[in-house]
Amino acid sequence: MSDLKVQNLRRTFGSVVALEDMNFDVAEGEFFCLLGPSSSGKTTTLRAIAGLEELDNGEVTFAGQDITDDPVQGRGMSMIFQTFALYPHLSVEANLAHPLRRAGLDSQSVRKRVGEVAELLRVTHTLKRKPTTLSGGEQQRVAIGRAIVQQPKLLLLDEPLTNLDAKLRHDMRAEFKRLHRELGMTMLYATPDQLEALTMGERVGVMRDGKVVAIGTPRELYETPQDKYVAEMVGSPPINFLTATGTADDQTSVPFLDHSVAAPGIKQDQPVTLGLRPHDIALANGGSPAATRFTGKIHLTEPLGDVTILDVNTRDITIKMVLREEVAAKLSVGEDIEISFDPKDLHIFDQSTGNRLNNDAGK
Repeated sequence: MSDLKVQNLRRTFGSVVALEDMNFDVAEGEFFCLLGPSSSGKTTTLRAIAGLEELDNGEVTFAGQDITDDPVQGRGMSMIFQTFALYPHLSVEANLAHPLRRAGLDSQSVRKRVGEVAELLRVTHTLKRKPTTLSGGEQQRVAIGRAIVQQPKLLLLDEPLTNLDAKLRHDMRAEFKRLHRELGMTMLYATPDQLEALTMGERVGVMRDGKVVAIGTPRELYETPQDKYVAEMVGSPPINFLTATGTADDQTSVPFLDHSVAAPGIKQDQPVTLGLRPHDIALANGGSPAATRFTGKIHLTEPLGDVTILDVNTRDITIKMVLREEVAAKLSVGEDIEISFDPKDLHIFDQSTGNRLNNDAGK
């Protein structure tokens, strides 16, 4: 059952088109992420759903009702912004209680609900303190608490972890997943960070130029991206792109190899872009087919603890690959290595349109 349905949204600011033909739906109880770069329309989308933006066109349906023109207060939603937006002169307890008092709840009900939310978010020990005395993580928990204290049916989150350091972002990603599991609330989360989207979202909508261009599970978007843009947006380190041209006998030649890799359906002389993810490249061994082995020189290493990213130069091309740290530790910059890949892991895109041409990559 669709809890939220966004249809044909359009929003302009003068000559700037912020949203154009925006369409997606979120199921009841789902954690849905909008992933896109800056200025792709994520914040405008959330504000439009919340009723904070007047639309030029389109419809927002929530729980089966058209709410496009409904006032903000009657939509049954809460929103968390990039900034914590807490009242600095009020205690944590007063910040949490404010939405309830504004709604007219009696004092006993307010105290009970504030206590429940504080316990859920593990901020009971901060209730008498002012927000300015709290850590970034504690302030974010209070901001979440103020958003959920009225038990909204939909929680909108606009890049809520942007102002936190790496450790706190990691902790808060886990916190959001815990809250989603315990509350069963429908959540729509906007972020430019693919790690956030892929680790938290049950489904992810990839945004570009004011519209959602692809929707799928994190695994679907990673293994079979529908176009070059989606392949580039999803995956870390970023996917390697190489140009190639279709040859006779339905083969696609890979520029840095002396052999051709089978690519049925690619026309002769058709320009294509080949995508190969760093995790799909390995050190060659005795069992690696000759057609997918090549020699390169290690140009740069980036140790990340359990794994190391290697930049390998070959035939005037630099490609990235990922190795386990214990394997990479035996290699050094400037060393020649032989590496290989499985042709089934190639993603093939039309060079002019960027659209995907093969369906078996990553399988």
